[in-house]
Amino acid sequence: MDIKGAAAVVTGAASGLGEATARALATRGAKVAVFDRDGERGAKVASEIGGIFCEVDVTSDERVAAAFAEARKAHGRERILVNCAGVATAAKTVARDKETKTAKLYRMQQFELTLQINLVGTFRCIANSAFGMVDLQPLADGEKGVIINTASVAAEDGQIGQAAYSASKGGVLAMTLPIARDLMNEGVRVNTILPGVFKTPMVAMMPANVQDALGAQVPFPKRLGQPQEYAELACFLIENRYINAAAIRLDGGIRMAPR
Repeated sequence: MDIKGAAAVVTGAASGLGEATARALATRGAKVAVFDRDGERGAKVASEIGGIFCEVDVTSDERVAAAFAEARKAHGRERILVNCAGVATAAKTVARDKETKTAKLYRMQQFELTLQINLVGTFRCIANSAFGMVDLQPLADGEKGVIINTASVAAEDGQIGQAAYSASKGGVLAMTLPIARDLMNEGVRVNTILPGVFKTPMVAMMPANVQDALGAQVPFPKRLGQPQEYAELACFLIENRYINAAAIRLDGGIRMAPR
């Protein structure tokens, strides 16, 4: 698909991978709607790229529907959706109190919220966007739209404490093929990126020596991934019409150790 002139929605676009993707799409001529919970930062990004900001909570049917309606009123119906909204959580299935050494029960609310944001929230945005895409006029090869999702290498090699996170991202990975099949006769492609260890705002807050240690674990190049590298892959997947139902690791070849 030609990005120039197309309407695009990027979730989680106020920072990190989503922000880099929103900026890359705008540079290529897309009309970008920035979806995020962070109103101040989201509005700033949208203003800088000439887009529109839509405050949204991906766990809410009403807020997601309202955000898509707002974006479409400004830019027309989107042909591009990139799902980057998500949270990273960590907690062992069974842990012990550091002082008393007694076992602690996993907080199920944390598990459920992680799935609600990362997995259900991603599907909620997919469903809302695809519902609009299928009635668009077809372009070359009959294409109407393209959806890019963000999983994680944790979907395949989750570490200690990543049960909830890995489950949520594993679900995003697993639903890529069936959703692509659901939409194959509607001209909508669906692909998923599995990022490795990237220099997102959360990682950037870590001490420099910790960041260096994380980067050193990557086979090559021995560094953290840069958000613009994710954005470049997302744009490539959008532009190449023959890539569908694909899941691509973007990780420098890393395979995560248990911890």
